[in-house]
Amino acid sequence: MGDDSEWMKLPVDQKCEHKVWKARLSGYEEALKLFQRIEDEKSPEWGKYLGLIKKFVTDSNVVAQLKGLETALAFVMNAHIAGKTTGEVTSGVITKVFNQPKARAKELGLEICLMYIEIEKAEVVQDELLKGLENKNPKVVVACLEALRKALSEFGSKIVTLKPVVKVLPKQFESREKAVRDEAKLLAIEIFRWIRDALRPPLQGINSVQLKDLEEEWVKVPTAAPKQTRFLRSQQDLKAKFEQHQANKGDEVDGEEEEDTVVVVDPYELLEAVDILAKLPKDFYEKIEAKKWQERKETLEAVETLAKNPKLEAGDYGDLVRALKKVVGKDANVMLVTLAAKCLAGLASGLRKKFGTHATLVVSTILEKFKEKKPQVVQALQEAIDAIFLTTTLQNLSEDILGVMDNKNPSIKQQASLFLARAFRHCTQATLSKSVLKPFCAALLKQVNDSALEVRDAAFEALGTAMKVIGEKAVNPFLADLDKLKLDKIKECADKVELPGAKRGASGGDKKPAAKAPPPSEAPSKSSGPPKKTPAAAASKPSAGPSKKGKPAAASGAKAKKGVEAKEIIETELAIEVCEQRAALVLPASCLEHLDSANWKERLASMEEFQKAVETMDKIEMPCQALVRMLAKKPGWKETNFQVMQMKLRVVAIIAQRGQFSKTSASVVLECLVDKVGDVKCGGNAKEGLTAIGESCSLPWTAEQLVSLAFAQKNPKNQSESLNWLANAMKEFGFAGINVKAFINNVKIALGATNPAVRISAIALLGVMYLYMGAPLRMFFEDEKPALLSQIDAEFEKMQGQSPPAATRGTRKSGPEADGDDGDEPEEDAAGPPDIMDLLPRTDISDKINCDLVSKIGDKNWKIRKEGLDEAAAIISEAKFITANIGDLSLALKGRLNDSNKILVLQTLTMLQQLATAMGPGLKQHIKPLGIPIITVLGDSKANVRAAALATLQAWVEQTGMKDWLEGDDMSEELKRENPFLRQELLGWLAEKLPNMRTVPGDLMQCVPQLFACLEDRNGDVRKKAQDALPMFMMHLGFDKMTKAAGKLKPASKDQVSGMLEKARAVMPAKPAAPSKAGDGAGKAPGSKAAAGPRPQASGDDATDSKPEGKKIRGGGAAAKRGTPGKKPAAKGMKEEEDRSGPIFTLIPNAKEQRSKEEKQLKILKWNFTTPRDEYLDQLKAQMSTCFAKWLQDEIFHFDFQRHVKAIGVMMERLESESEATIGCLDLILKWFTLRFFDTNTTVLMKVLEYLKLLFAMLSAQGFHLSEYEASSFVPYLILKMGESKDGVRKDVRTILTLLCKVYPAAKVFPLLMDGTKSKNSKQRSECLEELGLLIEGNGLTVCQPTPAKCLKEIAVHIGDRDTSVRNAALNTVVAVYNVCGEQVYKLIGNLSEKEMSMLEERIKRSAKKTPAAAPAKQSAPERTQPPNSTATFLRKPAQEDPNKLNQARQNAQHNEPSHPSIPREFQLDLDMIETDQGRVGDLPDLVQHKLEELLEPIVMPEPKMRSVSPHYDELHNSTASTINFVISQVASGDINTSIQALAQIDEVLRQEDKAEVMSGHIDQFLIATFMQLRLTYNTHMADERLDKKDIFKLYSCIIGNMLSLFFMESLAREASMGVLKDLMHGLITLMLDGRVEDIEDGQQLIRSVNLLMVRVLERSDQTNILSALLVLLQDSLITTGGSPMFSELVMKCLWRMIRYLPESINSINLDRILLDVHNFMKVFPKDKLKQLKSDVPHRTLKTLLHTLCKLTGAKILDHLSMIENRNESELEAHLRRVVKHSGNLSGIKSDRGNEKSGPRTEDRMSKAKVSDILSEIFKKIGSKENTKEGLTELYEYKQQYSDADLEPFLRNTSQFFQSYVERGLRMIESEREGKGRIQTTAVIPQHGVDSGPLGGNNGEDLKPAMYYERLKILRQRKGLENHTKGLGGVGGVGGPEDEQQQQQRLPISSLLSPKPPVASSTDMLQSKLSQLKESRELYQQELSPHGHSPPRGRSASPSANLDDLKKRLERIKSNRQ
Repeated sequence: MGDDSEWMKLPVDQKCEHKVWKARLSGYEEALKLFQRIEDEKSPEWGKYLGLIKKFVTDSNVVAQLKGLETALAFVMNAHIAGKTTGEVTSGVITKVFNQPKARAKELGLEICLMYIEIEKAEVVQDELLKGLENKNPKVVVACLEALRKALSEFGSKIVTLKPVVKVLPKQFESREKAVRDEAKLLAIEIFRWIRDALRPPLQGINSVQLKDLEEEWVKVPTAAPKQTRFLRSQQDLKAKFEQHQANKGDEVDGEEEEDTVVVVDPYELLEAVDILAKLPKDFYEKIEAKKWQERKETLEAVETLAKNPKLEAGDYGDLVRALKKVVGKDANVMLVTLAAKCLAGLASGLRKKFGTHATLVVSTILEKFKEKKPQVVQALQEAIDAIFLTTTLQNLSEDILGVMDNKNPSIKQQASLFLARAFRHCTQATLSKSVLKPFCAALLKQVNDSALEVRDAAFEALGTAMKVIGEKAVNPFLADLDKLKLDKIKECADKVELPGAKRGASGGDKKPAAKAPPPSEAPSKSSGPPKKTPAAAASKPSAGPSKKGKPAAASGAKAKKGVEAKEIIETELAIEVCEQRAALVLPASCLEHLDSANWKERLASMEEFQKAVETMDKIEMPCQALVRMLAKKPGWKETNFQVMQMKLRVVAIIAQRGQFSKTSASVVLECLVDKVGDVKCGGNAKEGLTAIGESCSLPWTAEQLVSLAFAQKNPKNQSESLNWLANAMKEFGFAGINVKAFINNVKIALGATNPAVRISAIALLGVMYLYMGAPLRMFFEDEKPALLSQIDAEFEKMQGQSPPAATRGTRKSGPEADGDDGDEPEEDAAGPPDIMDLLPRTDISDKINCDLVSKIGDKNWKIRKEGLDEAAAIISEAKFITANIGDLSLALKGRLNDSNKILVLQTLTMLQQLATAMGPGLKQHIKPLGIPIITVLGDSKANVRAAALATLQAWVEQTGMKDWLEGDDMSEELKRENPFLRQELLGWLAEKLPNMRTVPGDLMQCVPQLFACLEDRNGDVRKKAQDALPMFMMHLGFDKMTKAAGKLKPASKDQVSGMLEKARAVMPAKPAAPSKAGDGAGKAPGSKAAAGPRPQASGDDATDSKPEGKKIRGGGAAAKRGTPGKKPAAKGMKEEEDRSGPIFTLIPNAKEQRSKEEKQLKILKWNFTTPRDEYLDQLKAQMSTCFAKWLQDEIFHFDFQRHVKAIGVMMERLESESEATIGCLDLILKWFTLRFFDTNTTVLMKVLEYLKLLFAMLSAQGFHLSEYEASSFVPYLILKMGESKDGVRKDVRTILTLLCKVYPAAKVFPLLMDGTKSKNSKQRSECLEELGLLIEGNGLTVCQPTPAKCLKEIAVHIGDRDTSVRNAALNTVVAVYNVCGEQVYKLIGNLSEKEMSMLEERIKRSAKKTPAAAPAKQSAPERTQPPNSTATFLRKPAQEDPNKLNQARQNAQHNEPSHPSIPREFQLDLDMIETDQGRVGDLPDLVQHKLEELLEPIVMPEPKMRSVSPHYDELHNSTASTINFVISQVASGDINTSIQALAQIDEVLRQEDKAEVMSGHIDQFLIATFMQLRLTYNTHMADERLDKKDIFKLYSCIIGNMLSLFFMESLAREASMGVLKDLMHGLITLMLDGRVEDIEDGQQLIRSVNLLMVRVLERSDQTNILSALLVLLQDSLITTGGSPMFSELVMKCLWRMIRYLPESINSINLDRILLDVHNFMKVFPKDKLKQLKSDVPHRTLKTLLHTLCKLTGAKILDHLSMIENRNESELEAHLRRVVKHSGNLSGIKSDRGNEKSGPRTEDRMSKAKVSDILSEIFKKIGSKENTKEGLTELYEYKQQYSDADLEPFLRNTSQFFQSYVERGLRMIESEREGKGRIQTTAVIPQHGVDSGPLGGNNGEDLKPAMYYERLKILRQRKGLENHTKGLGGVGGVGGPEDEQQQQQRLPISSLLSPKPPVASSTDMLQSKLSQLKESRELYQQELSPHGHSPPRGRSASPSANLDDLKKRLERIKSNRQ
């Protein structure tokens, strides 16, 4: 037991490590309870157990281990840091738990593993489980397999990576243990559920019997896709969705969820790569050239066997591919050709994308070889070319394919078309863009008319497949010239096509081909109409995929009526007779008759009828062709009368606009329109007609027809105007689909015209085209004469810097078509400007790249090598633009890039730049063979070589885009080279390029391990470049993926890299936004170059991504010419500028409150972090998306800091104009600024702080108040910047904090600054301490939250800090406290070391010398440390508030005060602000000038007529409540006059009973304002020597007068709440004790008035509330050790008075609440502690209260303890039980007496003994100090009941003085009781003169003596005859006359404002009443005496002497007055 007791005392964590197993067991149990109890997952408590968890699970004692497992599970489930233990704990579970015989232990171990997976540690757990499979113990292996199976079953294949599991699975099937094999089988079945047939290839090697068993089991696996049933912590949204689905059991979302949950696993990914290059026969390259075909066959068969491996290791296959290509192309033996083709197919399938570099090398050879007729050869070649296609893109192969489409051999043409058909099937709308399809369609259209049937059929199949893939509408423009028969044939083929992956009805669709490049989900599923985007497709094509259709491409024609398809209207030409018939049906007969009349007027009338008919005609019924042919009827277009001609042209325009106008109809009228376009009178109408036709039939077609017609005639005016119309039309319609080639030729004709007007128009047209095409346009005109070229250049110069205008017109669409078109715009566009480079005439230079040239370039002699390079450069230069086919030049140039002669390397790089410009987009196919070697040159030691290599890369990327460079593992291979130059240059280049890409290939992930290696490189430059590149990689790959990759590093590296990842995450740029989808396509800036959308290229969806540089044909030149960087995002320009003119913030009602609510409910992340993480960033972006302008959001999340500065600038400009919206988004704005605090850029930081200063100034001016939610997410981060090293930053932060305290309570800022003092940064600590000092100076100790003592102890700790500035700041802060509360500071700061104390004392002495203006008198200083205000903080009224806007402001204000629902925000008071507002009195708003003249006149009190509240109220405000709110808000004003006037107005309302009720509901508000004014006056005005004390006295008088009026009305008085009463009593008592008041003239009278007010407050308030308030106030005063003992004493006197009232009020009091307050009091001051106080009065007071309550309620009092928790532990209950139990007979007697008082007497006589007992008790009370008044009252009541009672025996033995005291007391009580029913008068507050008023207002009734006594006192004080003793009697003693004598009506306070002193009151009546006053005066003097608590034995003056004295004094006063 001794040992037990020893370990039982240990803390829990030590028990868990104890050597005694029982101790450990106990520790585990306690830890388990602790873990379940801790709610905060980030609690520091978890850290204690971090290193112990592994011991929990590996405990050697089985019993303890079981409990340890439970505890470990609880830890993993709840602790934030549990992830750090994953590896060691999982390893421990596997080795020490999985081998246990107990099933429960295994279950817990398995659950721990699964829980680690749930907290995002799947990879670590999986690695450990896979290691566990190598354990020798089969039990462990079985358990690991089971754990893997369970994890896969619950979490799914997205979380559990299957590749490593599948890799080790076959080995488990070979195990000797049956249990292992069985478990492996179960795991294989589970894996099959998730990946289906992808599992078959890896398991082909296992035992055939086992495989057969598996096959049988696999058949039983349900076909329904499995679903994830358990979710990671980060997948809570999926979890909710899953649970909802489970609850609904709905089927409608099955499809979606299938897509979400099931990961389609490619079997290829699960296979191990085989390196076949090493296994090639050593003599392969000799044997492949052997003359004997058998030898060649042998070696090919060996290669074929190797190539059959499904996955091949990457390597240099160039030589092998070239050898196989040679066999395919040149070997005469078809068997060998077949073998070589099979080898190529195997290589392509095994290498996949890695084979792409060799694709173009062999495709042309295979296509040429299709001339072979033998089926086996053709089949092998087809398989080869199909496999090769999947490794590259159609665009890369396009040149080779198009090259053979014109071949004479029909077999080649047929097979090429069939290959295209198969290739198209694997394309999507994105990858098969129109720019790619267009040349193929042109070639296929030729084959459609081929003489060979098989060629025609193949062409039809290819076109049909294309139609199926991208939709009929997209293909139709290319098929415009085909007849209907052929079109039908193509459609028939399209219907037969089955696309891979397309879902067909219930069948699951075709399986996705193993090596398919694009995902099948992107394939369209319908052939008719524009294909609809699947969600996957929509997500995957941000730019170049079909996303929106703005206009049709060339020849898209007019639109059909609303229907299934939106296709162009194709109309056959109608005979004239048919046209006449159709026209007759819709036109009036007279119209048709006069169309060809000889009289022009009849023709005109006919045309007018024609126009009316057309305008009213229905679109569907309008026969357009018939109508236009009628217009052409003789005289037709030869019409000589211009009016008729104008009308005709107008009708053409109307028909084109309103009808279904086809190209056939357009052809009828175009010639006429062109003919009239130059006509002076008809030209305008002709142009309108052309525009209408352009809208109906598309501009590209119309323009082509127009230009050809215009230049077919010789009229220069028509030519010129046609070109002018065209230039204008391009601006209106945009440039999409324009056939540039046709234009260029006609423009060249125009440029050569002799008429200058034609030339000028042509140049103007070129200028417009330049806007869209950029610099490449000029290339077409370089051969022109220099003079003309200079004119063209001048026009281009004019256009520089301009953006293409947004298209305002476009092809008309009907509703459904418009929607249907959404899928297609960028491709349409792609048919326009992206073709610009294709239009350039390109030369094939492959013939010139002969063997001699190649051998020259490879010669050993460097001079010859140079000659070869010069020749090659000359060939390229001469050709200007070349095709992609450059023969073997690429190999030769590649060799020169690593030439030993650096001059040749530089020359080669220059030549490669030249090659890039010449080849254009075709360069893509040379990236792998020639581009990647350029990257290798970046490793050169010479800087100039590296610079040239970078320039070359730049030139290449401008043509090819970035995407292809990042595909494959080439980049990672380059980074693997340990060359510091290469690494730093390449990483720098990637860091520059990656931010501009929107998507990147997944292969970029392969570079991450090398990137991590570079982060730890020995070379500093490499490390720096790697750190710069890290955020750019993260931007695309995501933080999680990169963290996962870092998890595979060594522990040391992992920690270092993880830290860098966290830093990178904070500065990670946002991805570039997708280009805006302008419907017209023309609204883009020149940066995007064209009207039409995506950039030129065939790679589909990476259009914008891969070509950020802007040199894309339609615009690189433009970018260059404008001199702007080409990196400008595509979505800039006019549209963006327009967008920016709108509001930057959107005000969404209640959005902020909703965000706050969601954060409280933990639906979103709480804004709390040490460094911002991705999820916070994403959350903020999502929240901002609804209320921030899109462009602003892009700017503020841009990676470039200059964008941030710009955005903040805009926010500053809009701060005033959008103030409401700014406040609505304030939380988000502040959150974004907290992110900027983590930036290192000072420019941004200074701009942020500048904005924040303006923001908080605006908020303060608007009277806005920060909510807790807003402040908590911003202020802590602002405080972090107080530690900034730059002075300017710290200064700004201090300014902001000062402003912050105006909109957020200082008491709430204080704790946050206290947290800031705990920082490790000494600057931050010192700054926070300085701020704390300022807050205390300005606000007093009330700001120190939670308590001053706790805060000051923490502050005092810093006096011993090592840093001097921190020490000084701490000392200054404590000195500030000393200045506020004096010596009390020593108690508050606790114990300091001797050294620290001496430093503090020295500092206090020094500060005292510096500030001679001493703090207020010590006596009053403690009172300033008032208890914290119990009410909520009020806002001050905004300074510039216009009274007329109050109602509007009130409606807008959000109200945050639950306890005062009627107080609108603008009228709330900021208590802290008002108190400290000493020097800024003038800043307050001017008081609204109410009409006060009437108020200033004396008012006769009993006047029966009551005036209404000043009518000015109603003029000013709509409601009384708003008026009262406004006036109350001014009561607490820092300006005395403002406050007095406000009080006068309220007083006017209070004195009129019929009006006083309007104050109902505003009482608490009014009282708060009043005691705030009392505090302000006490703290500020009284200490300000500049203020006239008379003004202060007047203010006090007004306040007290108001309060007396208020508490005269019981209904209003009872509305005061407990907290407000407490503060009010605190303020009044503080005022009574203020020694400074005595110095004011009439100060004594003021104190008496306060005394009287307190009595009235006690009487009239809600008795429960006031009793509670007094108890809490007493408690607070006793806690405040430095408080004045007089304060507590006065509070107790109030309590005694309340005790006296209890018999009358007991029934209305809430006893439960009072007893709860007493209980709380006794908790703070238990009996023992209470007795330790210097005075025993508090103890006696409490006992008397409880005794009285027990006496009045008896045992029932014990039923009123319901509100006390743990009442059994309460000291109160025990005390009450004792009192009830021991009350005895006396209690019974008293209760009898109580009954007699309240009801009819039950007995007329009592026994003598009983009488004696009662009287003895009464006289004891009279003789006691506390209960003398109570005793006298009881004696008086006793005499009333028993009038014959004999008191003589009890008075006989007392002194004469005591007897007269008793008699006087009884007389006083009698006079009080008699006066109750009359109209009573109260003491009037004195002014400069003696108050007088119409005293006859009481209808002749005599005033009470007390009134005269009061008048006498006033006179005495005026003449300095009154003694200066504080009037405490009303509260404490028997009670002076003014305690009870009150007047119902008194002089109005407005009389105080009168400048004239009132007439002195008459003293004649006083003498007649002196005898009645004699005893009252003595009694009053007794009460005034501080020691007057006991019977007045010590009084020296006799009553007669006092009376004589009074008379003498009165005479003296009278004589003086006269």
